[in-house]
Amino acid sequence: MIRRAYLDIETTGLSKRWSEVTVVGVGIEREEGLELHQLVGDELNHGALLRTLADVNRLYTYNGRRFDLPFIKYRLGLDIEKTLKHIDLMFFCWQRNLKGGLKNVERLLGIERELPDAGGLDAVRWWKRYAEHGDRAALDLLLRYNAEDVANLRILRDCLHVS
Repeated sequence: MIRRAYLDIETTGLSKRWSEVTVVGVGIEREEGLELHQLVGDELNHGALLRTLADVNRLYTYNGRRFDLPFIKYRLGLDIEKTLKHIDLMFFCWQRNLKGGLKNVERLLGIERELPDAGGLDAVRWWKRYAEHGDRAALDLLLRYNAEDVANLRILRDCLHVS
């Protein structure tokens, strides 16, 4: 049986060497819908991510092969592709001439967002406000943003008819 999950991370920058992972969002397909797990702070470690993905055998990302998974491998010491079948939806988008980041592809396909104007730089700012000032509202925005990314990966997979 295929057990699908969708993964998206948030970071403090683009360099896995100099930037930190701030959130790992994982949506696991269940009969009743998408079960969201978000690892933040002390929860963000190798063991917790392994436990989250324990019953998953197929993982979907957008640009995960070049960004999310290398970050996770470098920062958490976990090589996900050694244990799970990974499918990077970005390459299926490219085959359909859907180029750009996830948000641009969503716009091209008419996939809506609750936070349509938010982007990666906002995610960095929200984390900084939370980490430096304890701003819980900023963390809540970051988690909403990440949750939308994760949920929209599932919608994107359906739009692309990727199994």
